[in-house]
Amino acid sequence: MNAETVRAHPDAPGALIEARDVGLSFGPTPALRGASVAVQAGEILAVMGPSGSGKSTLLHCLAGILTPDTGEILLAGRRLDTMRENARSALRRDRFGFVFQFGQLVGELSAVENVALPLLLSGTPRAEALARARSWFDRLDLDGTQTRRCGELSGGQAQRVALARALVARPEVLFADEPTGALDSLTGEHVMNLLVSCAREQGTTVILVTHEPRVAAYADREIIVRDGTVTSFAAAPLLP
Repeated sequence: MNAETVRAHPDAPGALIEARDVGLSFGPTPALRGASVAVQAGEILAVMGPSGSGKSTLLHCLAGILTPDTGEILLAGRRLDTMRENARSALRRDRFGFVFQFGQLVGELSAVENVALPLLLSGTPRAEALARARSWFDRLDLDGTQTRRCGELSGGQAQRVALARALVARPEVLFADEPTGALDSLTGEHVMNLLVSCAREQGTTVILVTHEPRVAAYADREIIVRDGTVTSFAAAPLLP
């Protein structure tokens, strides 16, 4: 992956995932107004903007969770927004990974079962799924937490479990919505370092929603969403 690929202009051909003039309203309230962005394979893109700007809505459209009223969402040149819901669900299960602000772990499951969940849902035999899940615990400094439930994990541990769950199936695209928003700054930096290093190692494309400039600094490029429109493109600053 070279610098030209990572920092390609968002309108460059061959993008892995794109939004083209996407509009979406919730009742009479417009959330997106002709938003466009293209993300190259292997790129880490930060989506920034104030609260209510439409950045999370844009992420949910790119992930096939929401269907836009107007415009197009494309994955490797194929329309994602016109797929049937069962096809989009399969895509989210098999090719996408997700990390959210509060982890959203399943409380009834142990940490290792939470990590194995995407593999189990895709039909991987239980013994193999758990073995693959366990391999992430030492990697993410989680050794000794495999059998704990959510309530027995610190915030940082729970978010690292959520990160392992998102990456265990080697997704093509990882969608992260404010992944450090519930963490203190030091723990947040630890989680972001792990997220970026694991994504780089696997060649995973990352679309990261954040309102924190320091989190956006981990990305190759950032965009700003204001009033439902992508208003600027910029290379993310380097961390000091």
